[in-house]
Amino acid sequence: MTGQVPRIRRSDARDNRERLLEAARAVFADEGLTAPMREVARRADVGPATLYRHFPTKEQLVTEAFAEQLRACYAVVDDALADPDPWRGLQAVLVRLGELYARDRAVTAALLSAFPMDFTAERERALKSLAELVRRARDAGAVRPETTLDDVVVVLAAAGGLPAATPAARVAAARRFTTIAINGLRAVPTPRD
Repeated sequence: MTGQVPRIRRSDARDNRERLLEAARAVFADEGLTAPMREVARRADVGPATLYRHFPTKEQLVTEAFAEQLRACYAVVDDALADPDPWRGLQAVLVRLGELYARDRAVTAALLSAFPMDFTAERERALKSLAELVRRARDAGAVRPETTLDDVVVVLAAAGGLPAATPAARVAAARRFTTIAINGLRAVPTPRD
């Protein structure tokens, strides 16, 4: 027999891996993607060697820890693009992603930056979809004519980075901020002669 037997993880190794992923989500949500790997190991109550055995690089840890959340972000963009009313779709993106980013700063960084690399193709697809949504809203006269994808990205990044004492306060601030931003992006009616 020359075939390889699939490797089955021991239950303690599976438990350590899950604790590491949970700790990574918590640490990165609180501190962002710049948080040190040692802090993830500390919160998971494992040694650094255990962390690096499961996740040799930070990119691998982030990729696995946030795969589900990032796909949910991309689904929000896809839903908005599918909405026949581009203004309603754009508002939904700003509100839903603004709240999500306020709850979890790591998701903001992962979606809006070049980190982690495993999400580059999905991120590019999402940005193209957002650009299309902005174009449709502009063509429909729903947003100011000078509105661009960069404006939407700035609003989303800002919503995720608002300072607040608690996650709940950060979400409330993000809601207020996105409401103001939405009103700023809305097309201004031209005065009638």
